[in-house]
Amino acid sequence: MHLPAEIQHIYYIKIHFPITNVDTSDTRIERHEAKYIVPKSLLGEIRRQIAPFVTPDKHGQGEHPCYLVRTIQLDDRALSLHYAKEVEQLNRFKLRIRTYGTDGEAPYFIEIKRKLRDLIVKSRSVVSAQDYGPDLLEQPKRHIVFKNSKEEVNYLEFLRLKQEIGARPILMIQYERESYLGQMEDYARVTMDRKICYQMVDSYDFAHVNERRWRHVDTCTGLRSEYPGFVLELKSKISIPYWMMDIIRRFDLVRVGFCKYSAALRLESLSSGFLYSEGSENCVPESRW
Repeated sequence: MHLPAEIQHIYYIKIHFPITNVDTSDTRIERHEAKYIVPKSLLGEIRRQIAPFVTPDKHGQGEHPCYLVRTIQLDDRALSLHYAKEVEQLNRFKLRIRTYGTDGEAPYFIEIKRKLRDLIVKSRSVVSAQDYGPDLLEQPKRHIVFKNSKEEVNYLEFLRLKQEIGARPILMIQYERESYLGQMEDYARVTMDRKICYQMVDSYDFAHVNERRWRHVDTCTGLRSEYPGFVLELKSKISIPYWMMDIIRRFDLVRVGFCKYSAALRLESLSSGFLYSEGSENCVPESRW
């Protein structure tokens, strides 16, 4: 796949930023992730298969533990972070801000999510709903008291990366997540994401969304699948639990490199009248309807 020379240069130079040497163990999560696109018809059967090995996520509500996730994805004007994913660069990162629900009462998670070969490393800072505001990211002059110094380091690292590449809000992703935790493992998690949609944004204000502008991602085109489905994620530390391996074999699951952010940008290019190749080099970041 060929990308324009200027784009090749941008994402090659800008993705390679060092990870801070400061210990951030309690706000840094290292894990392995595997994603699968699964037909909706298998949802009930997968629930039954994992039931003996998991407990419902305490943050979920309803018969099946679900909650709403909203994420603002940042990128530079050349979409360097998106292109790094599209060409499967071994070491890359994302900048995002995440919250839960729509009432504005949940905390906000300012996150750097790095992929270092097969390892996912997530560093984050937590900001209360009362303290969160666009000024924390646009003109950070207000002092915020974080849980500990490690979260403050993560916040400053986020600001550094944002400044270095000139990142800004690009789009907001919303989806419903059903979540379970392994009963016996230090860390094992199963999530099933449905009703995935997006809209383009240009601010850090989560309340500044248009409910009529959501566009669905979990379609055949968005998922690059022969069927509309849901995104199943199996997450664990170094060793994968045997019951997760059994799920993969039993349902003949095929691992994919699905990224909600990049899938949304591809769909946005189509809705704006552009065609795209496997590398999505025709994505249009300036589209705001």
